[in-house]
This record gives sequence, C-alpha cells and structure tokens, in this order.
Amino acid sequence: MKQWQLGSQPGWESLELTERPDPRPGPGEVVVRLRAASLNYRDLLVATMPSRHQPGRVPLSDGAGEVVEVGVGVDCWRVGDRVAGMFFRDWVDGRFEHRYHEAALGGSVDGVLCERMVFPAHALARIPDGFDFAEAATLPCAALTAWSALFERGRLDRGQSVLLLGTGGVSIWGLQFAVAAGAEVIITSSSEAKLERARSMGAAHTINRTAVPEWDEEVRRRTGGRGVDHVLEVGGPGTFGRSLQSLASGGHLALIGVLTGFGPPESSLFPLVSKNADLSGIYVGHAAGFAAMARFIEENRIRPAIDRVFGFGQAREAYAHLAGAGHFGKVAMDFGR
Repeated sequence: MKQWQLGSQPGWESLELTERPDPRPGPGEVVVRLRAASLNYRDLLVATMPSRHQPGRVPLSDGAGEVVEVGVGVDCWRVGDRVAGMFFRDWVDGRFEHRYHEAALGGSVDGVLCERMVFPAHALARIPDGFDFAEAATLPCAALTAWSALFERGRLDRGQSVLLLGTGGVSIWGLQFAVAAGAEVIITSSSEAKLERARSMGAAHTINRTAVPEWDEEVRRRTGGRGVDHVLEVGGPGTFGRSLQSLASGGHLALIGVLTGFGPPESSLFPLVSKNADLSGIYVGHAAGFAAMARFIEENRIRPAIDRVFGFGQAREAYAHLAGAGHFGKVAMDFGR
C-alpha cells in the first residue's frame, strides 16, 4: 500500500510518497481501506512547525473509508461498513483525559494519508447515510469541533445567537448546525463573495472585517447592544478580545483555534468575569458525540461545504491550497482520483 509521510525537513513541500506492506488486524482491531481525507489547520502546524514536525509520521487526522478486514473478537463492524476514524482514537465518551493526546491521529500517532489503516474497533463511527467518502472525511475534526462547542458544551437553544469568525471548516460547520437548530448567525470574513455565500446558507448577519475592523462593536450594534449568546473563537490571541466583547452577559465563548498564534490574549480577561460568561476550551470531541452529530446531520439533511477536492497523489497541492487561506469550508482529498 501507498502512504504519504512527513519528510526530513519541516514543510509540506517535503512530504514523501512511500510504500509499505498492507496492515493486518490484531484482536479487537479493524482494517479500513481509506477512500478520502480532509485537511485542517492543525495539519499545517504539524507539517511546518519544527517543534511538532516528526519525520516519517503519516499526517492527517480526518479520513473515511470502508471496513475490509476485522480481527478476532470484533462483532460491531463487518466488511463493507462505511466508517470514519476518530481524531482522538481512544476518547469514546465522557470527560476528556490528558492521556487521549497519546493517540491523536496525524500528530502523536500516524494519521490517515494512506491507503489502508488499522483502527481499534472503538475508534470508528458510522458515517451519515448518503454521504460520499470525501464528505464523510470532513466530519471527524471540523464538524465535531463545531458540534462539541455548540451542543455538547454550549447547550445551544433555538432562538439564541451565534458569532462565527471566518469561513473555514469549523465556522462553516458551525453555521450549518446553528441554522438547523434555529439560531441566529452572525459571521465575519474579509471577502464579500464568501459573505454572500454564507448568507445563502442562512447567515442572518454578515460583517466584512476589513471594512469594519471594530467588528465587535458592529456585533453589539446588530444585537441591540446585547451581544451574542455563543462565539466560536477560532482566531486565538489576536481575536479573543473582540470575541469576548461581542459576547452577551451569561454567554458562552468556545476557544478553539490558534490562527493568530499561541501567545496570551492581547486584551483583558476581566470582561469574562463582569459578564458572568462561560469559557470552554474545545479540542474536537468524542465518538459518542460524533454519533449524535451524525444523527442530527441526517435528520436535517445537512451536506458539507467542500471548497476543492484533490487526488491522493496531490497531497502537496492540497496543503498549499489550505495554506493559501482562500478556501470556503473544507479542503478534501479523494483517494480514488
């Protein structure tokens, strides 16, 4: 089988296409023939940051395919089942434990940019009916992160308001989930074309952050001075302060991304206290949450927004497209291409 792995030097340009024998399942394990994958901002960090780059590591956390072999003792999966692998291989349900970091796909262990992969039986989930494999591959990280932020931790209710930053994978899944749940969505972007597309998907308000750099003030104006009930904060320290100022008293801010870096916030944390607000650190989610999310997707007939699909041999091009930050929604790879 073929697989991509990180090269000796940081950077997606050094990705190497290699071959190794087909894997076989041990007791309690399943072999999946991977048919598609999707990329996340984390994948850029793993490939380019010297502190996270591991030569020889198979990258990417998000893949989908079909079961081709089951090991002894596995009775929950059959050959032909259509599945996705979980980002945190061993987080099945319940509260997060730090040990789950030891088996984070595409980071601490090999990921899904390969033709076949062995999973523990508990590390797989059924993909929604009607989804092709590229669509299913958008679910394990971006979709589950948005789901966890809004529903698992945020307890989103109909009629509440949600602020989304940008039009990447997490934000667009958040838009689709929030609209389906009956929430009012405000979304920001520096592109009018992307904002127009977001409006066509149900966003009630759009803000061009280039034209309106004080977008937190505009959020409060659009909400009659109240602020929003939920913020999916994907920017990190450079946007945290404005996100916090956009939040209503008693609201929920889900801290997700590090698009502006890993440093401390560039503004005071006191508004979190004065607003009696909740702050949640969100790092994807568990397999039980994935199952609940898949049911919600089916019930509401939601389909992912995929910006572009690359072939298996185009891994470097897929990384470059994601790094260019011109995408709307997800960047995916179809292994059959």
